[in-house]
Amino acid sequence: MAIEIAFGRFDDAFSISSFKAYLAEFISTLLFVFAGVGSAVAYDKLTSDAALDPAGLVGVALCHAFALFVTVSIAANISGGHVNPAVTFGLALGGQITILRGIFYWIAQLAGAIVGCLLLKFVTGGLSIPIHSVAASMSSLEGVVMEIIITFALVYTVYATAADPKKGNVGIVAPIAIGFIVGANILAAGPFSGGSMNPARSFGPAVVSGDFKDNWVYWVGPLIGGGLAGLVYGGLYINHDEHIPLSQDY
Repeated sequence: MAIEIAFGRFDDAFSISSFKAYLAEFISTLLFVFAGVGSAVAYDKLTSDAALDPAGLVGVALCHAFALFVTVSIAANISGGHVNPAVTFGLALGGQITILRGIFYWIAQLAGAIVGCLLLKFVTGGLSIPIHSVAASMSSLEGVVMEIIITFALVYTVYATAADPKKGNVGIVAPIAIGFIVGANILAAGPFSGGSMNPARSFGPAVVSGDFKDNWVYWVGPLIGGGLAGLVYGGLYINHDEHIPLSQDY
């Protein structure tokens, strides 16, 4: 099991094509967070119940699934459509993107999430932006473990459908599969850890709301889960002797 993790070259990281990729990640993450957080804001607007009921949970999960399907699709041919620092981290550990390029992806994703939440707050007349938090019945450690498991599932799906060079025609349905696993994970984990799987999705609302309670959970859990998926899939199923990280790789 050999994994080639590459730091990358500065000339590649600052090339025109790289800046186009960073912009694509910024736009896609902005649109995803705007729609995803917006579904939670809309629910709060339409009901006086602070806790999601089953129908509300399904609505929020579907919105995230549809939004991710679209935002991954529109960025796939430019940046790979990560839309998530945990996905970028997992792909870097699996040798599918350079560390240097991954750092700029993170910056673009976090900036997109923040701007998306700022725009959402503006267009809704200043309504509060809900944050991810661990359920009162759970400990922070249990929340971290939940986020590890569901993010592992997400990044493993990304590898199997989009990042594996042997994927063949499966790559055509990759955005659909990625959206579906996110929607399913939110249905399963939403009432417990919040079902984030995405540090940017949690960080943007935390910045705009000024409430960072439990925010560390949505960094530690997703990064561990995404990293493990990258090490497992990248190490076991991808032949790195034939596949070296390139600037345009997923």
